[in-house]
Amino acid sequence: MIQWTQLVVFAVLFVVVTVMGFLASRWQRGGDLGHLDEWGLGGRKFGSWVTWFLVGGDLYTAYTFVAVPALLFGAGATGFFALPYTVILYPLVFLPVLRLWSVSRVHGYVTPADFVRGRYGSALLAFLVAITGIVATMPYIALQLAGLEAVLRTMGLNGAGVGGHLPLLVAFVILAVYTYQSGLRAPALIAFVKDLLIYLVIVVAVVYLPAKLGGWSAVFGAASQKLAQPSPATGAPQGSILLTPNNQLQYVTLALGSALALFLYPHSVTGILASRGRNVIKRNMMALPAYSLLLGLLALLGYVAIAAHVKPITNNATGRPDTNTIVPVLFDNQFGSVFAGIAFAAIGIGALVPAAIMSIAAANLWTRNIYKEYLKRDATPAQEAKQAKLASLVVKFGAVAFILFIDPQFSIDLQLIGGVIILQTLPAVAIALYTRWLHRWGLVAGWMAGMAYGLYLLYLIPNPAVNRQHFGGSALRLEELTLLGWHPFAGSQVQIYVGFVALSVNIVVAVVVSALARYRKVFNGTDQTDPADYHADEGSPRLRPVAGALAGHGGGRVVAGGGSPAPAGD
Repeated sequence: MIQWTQLVVFAVLFVVVTVMGFLASRWQRGGDLGHLDEWGLGGRKFGSWVTWFLVGGDLYTAYTFVAVPALLFGAGATGFFALPYTVILYPLVFLPVLRLWSVSRVHGYVTPADFVRGRYGSALLAFLVAITGIVATMPYIALQLAGLEAVLRTMGLNGAGVGGHLPLLVAFVILAVYTYQSGLRAPALIAFVKDLLIYLVIVVAVVYLPAKLGGWSAVFGAASQKLAQPSPATGAPQGSILLTPNNQLQYVTLALGSALALFLYPHSVTGILASRGRNVIKRNMMALPAYSLLLGLLALLGYVAIAAHVKPITNNATGRPDTNTIVPVLFDNQFGSVFAGIAFAAIGIGALVPAAIMSIAAANLWTRNIYKEYLKRDATPAQEAKQAKLASLVVKFGAVAFILFIDPQFSIDLQLIGGVIILQTLPAVAIALYTRWLHRWGLVAGWMAGMAYGLYLLYLIPNPAVNRQHFGGSALRLEELTLLGWHPFAGSQVQIYVGFVALSVNIVVAVVVSALARYRKVFNGTDQTDPADYHADEGSPRLRPVAGALAGHGGGRVVAGGGSPAPAGD
């Protein structure tokens, strides 16, 4: 049954942000949107407030509003891994992102693969980083679309078969069109509305709902009782509000692996490179942990949903309960129709903003590191921008394919599987910001080993809850770890995050091959960067003018290209 009041409120707010998305092409415009620096990085001139909302909207997504509470609802304390990982994240990346911003502004790099190309003079290594970023981003976008679909389903748009996904496709088309026109400025502007709505919903939900349900003690008591019940699919307890001996290692490795992965994602890098200067980034790295408080409060809504006896809506397209609908159904049951519509709009817009940024970032990778490198080396800035716009559409279609063909028990698994993939770029991107000791062929070998082993381990993970034999999640029992047929942890039920294992294999292989290459004195490519490049700041004469910027608009002279010419490599 369609909830018309909720749907109307949702539609009105959705129309408002859609109009903002189209108008954003004129907002803070300092140059020609036919250049990647302008379309894909917003002119590289966002200040502290815009960057705050842009990066916050980029990192705190449907993952925060839908996936984490759903994981607590279904599995308990494991879902709280998102809190320590966001706490340790910002101190961990504080210095590396500053160095990446500086070297990128000096050389005009648009993507992390651009940096790798310049650092090692290796087209192959840059290609691997670009492909990894694109592939890892697709399931992350899919997570956003899953969150949006959960809201639509709660409002009654829950058809069977392909028709069940039709409202999602409509929203996707609208997102694709205004992203195509306005580039990064669209999600940056809409992020203001998204965060204001989210703050409103969180404050009301966290104060009102526990009080209505008997207080937090009653909420935790109900959650403990429900999670202790055996799962019909496995016979084991569904979860626990405390960690168990079998998932403590998973919790630690998942938190650390997620922290290492987040700023390797191309959309996170895009938010950083769009900033005006190092001071803007410093202020944001210090202030963004405030979002972690919101994340913790939102996560607790998973337990609140248990106390409120929420039942997930059955997805008529698959015939199975959709755990992503937990929070939307909670709001639907406990709030009036108007406020529930506002809450649904907050979740929906909170999914569209990061989806737009992610598709732009993936499109930049395609354009700069595949199209221009291998298909059309003499591409003009206008041709680059056109390619990026088209690629942003293709990436969104890829994300929709994840929704249609991959059905994990918890949508958060989409992001965690993507994390396993993107972590394999850590040596080539993050470590290379400090040293070139790792040889480029060692990095290639490490990437291949880590990626192959990580995907193999993901293949081994079943999901009995949805009768899936493979790719059922990212938590692996230690007994499944094998090394050339040897099972070093045979019989152990302790779980570990696959991304942590795959990254360890990657680094070990990279170190060994690098040592051999250095011993044999194998050429390690030409480094185009200089130590001083990693410390340049706003106003430095070392900075390259923004491509496409007009005189008098913060960019200086017009520059046709975005990156330094690189010698042929590999």
